[in-house]
Amino acid sequence: MTEQLAGKVAVITGGNSGIGKETAVALAAMGAHVVIAARNAQKANAAVKEAQERTGAGDRVATMPIDLASFTSVRGFAKSFADQYDRLDVLVNNAGLVLQKRTITEDGHETQFQVNHLGHFLLTNLLRERLVAGAPARVVNVASVAHKGARQGLDFDDLDWSRRRYRGYAVYSASKLANVLFTRELARRWDSSTVTANAVHPGFVATNWGKEGDLGWLWTIGMTLARPFAVSNATGAQTSIYVASSPDVDGIAGQYFIKGRVNEPSKWALDDAAAERLWEISEQMASA
Repeated sequence: MTEQLAGKVAVITGGNSGIGKETAVALAAMGAHVVIAARNAQKANAAVKEAQERTGAGDRVATMPIDLASFTSVRGFAKSFADQYDRLDVLVNNAGLVLQKRTITEDGHETQFQVNHLGHFLLTNLLRERLVAGAPARVVNVASVAHKGARQGLDFDDLDWSRRRYRGYAVYSASKLANVLFTRELARRWDSSTVTANAVHPGFVATNWGKEGDLGWLWTIGMTLARPFAVSNATGAQTSIYVASSPDVDGIAGQYFIKGRVNEPSKWALDDAAAERLWEISEQMASA
C-alpha cells in the first residue's frame, strides 16, 4: 500500500463490479478519495464496503448514483459532484455494456452507443472545470481491442443503428471505436499539461460481460468455453490503474494502452477527421 495518490480525488464509473471495482480498490489503497459512480445502489454500496474493508480507507470511498443511459442523470451526477468536491484528479470512464437486441434510451439513442460513449462524453465535459482544478488531472477511457471489429469505421449517418441490421457485438465494437476516437480528440482539444486523456484495453477479462444472455445463447456458450482463458478482474484492471496513477504516464495523452504499454489502435481509430466529426455530433446529441 502506498500514498502516492494521497489528497487526490478519483471518480470511477461502473466501479461497483469487475475491473471497475478493482480499480477503485487500488486507487483507494494509494490514498485517493474514490467516488464509485454506479446505477445500482445496492451493488455500489456493497462495493464501497468491500473497498473499505480491503484497504482500510474508511470514508475515503463513497458512492454517488449515475445512469449513463440518461443525460438527466449524468447532469445530476456532475452537479452533485461539483457541489461536494472542488477538484477531480482522476476520471476513469469504465462502465459499459453489450446487448443482443436494440433498445433506445429515454433520450432517444441506441443504448450501447449512449452508455458506452455519449454518457461518458457528456460526463467528462461536464466535469472539465473540476478536472482543471485538479491539474495535472487524468481521464482514462476503458476501450477494448474490440474496436478493431468496426472494420469500416463509424457510420455517421446511422450512429444509433436504426437503419442497419442490429448485431450486438458489431454495435459494441463501434462504441469502443468511439471511445478511442473520443480519447484522441479530447487530448487534441484540451491542454495536456492540465488534463491528459488516454484509452486502455483491459484484456479478455472474466467478468459478467456477455455472460447473462446479453448476446444470445450461442455467444453465451462461446464465452463460457473461453472463460478459463480469461484473466481475473484484478489483472484486467492493471492497465487502468497504471494509466490512472503511474508517474510514467505524466504528460502522455491521446494514446491507447495494452498491458501497460502504448499500442497502435486500428487505422479507423487514427482518423483525425472522424474523431473531430464524432466530437461535434456527440455535442449535438448530448445537448438535445
